[in-house]
Amino acid sequence: MSAEAHSQEMLIVTGMSGAGRSTVGNALEDLGWYVVDNLPPQMLRPLVELAQHAGNSLPRIAAVVDVRGGKLFTDVQEAIESLRNNAMVRVLFLEATDDVLVRRFEQVRRPHPLQADGTLLDGIAEERSRMAEIRASSDLVIDTSGLNIHQLATTISEKFSEEDDAGLKITVMSFGFKYGLPTDADMVADARFLPNPFWIPELKPLTGLDPAVRDFVLGQPGASEFVHDYALSLAPVFAGYQRENKRHATIAIGCTGGKHRSVAIAEELATLVRDLPGVAVSIKHRDLGRE
Repeated sequence: MSAEAHSQEMLIVTGMSGAGRSTVGNALEDLGWYVVDNLPPQMLRPLVELAQHAGNSLPRIAAVVDVRGGKLFTDVQEAIESLRNNAMVRVLFLEATDDVLVRRFEQVRRPHPLQADGTLLDGIAEERSRMAEIRASSDLVIDTSGLNIHQLATTISEKFSEEDDAGLKITVMSFGFKYGLPTDADMVADARFLPNPFWIPELKPLTGLDPAVRDFVLGQPGASEFVHDYALSLAPVFAGYQRENKRHATIAIGCTGGKHRSVAIAEELATLVRDLPGVAVSIKHRDLGRE
């Protein structure tokens, strides 16, 4: 493959109907990507060839592919795999929970494309079944359930802007187990082995961002060792991600409510991971602020 081909990128945007593909397409256009919407899978290869022929004048191209292609969509996985060996192709999958998808369809008063004579949930279930294989092999999965269109656009900007040359962009996320596991996490660690500041009156109203809580959490037996050892264990994983051309990963740290322990541990872990080569790190506290 030529150096010019290496400099070109192709992003395939797919996922659940109603999960935000149009918003993502608009956000990528704002970042300078050339975006093609509702592209049949059979046109992926000609599109890559066009981009390679255009050279530096068309360095980054995104194709939005969805189930509206009907039978054509069944070929998308084969088409993607055939392209991975000849071009820098990544897949972004947009996810959302059933209740959120139902609410979004009801708000715009449109049927699901696979609903036919059934209900919205019937259409969503059918789409999840068809999408299972491509979701499993996607390079990046974003759960848009808790994001409005502006927050989703910001997320895309953070992940696909060219502000740095890091080979791997890591999101270290804190969360509360009682609110559910983050569906877009690549790895999950549990901070519930540490005493909970929630039960200490003077610490309860604070968060893991406050020095008093941070010092309490990291001062517990095994806390500092856990964070440092976990950061060391991630080094070969991140190096492998970069060798396999995986550009984004989410490391989730959970505690009961996502307010104290997981926040403090996530902040400390992010500080250590930033020292790893070729890695850019951002922090997200998913459940901070919940009651």
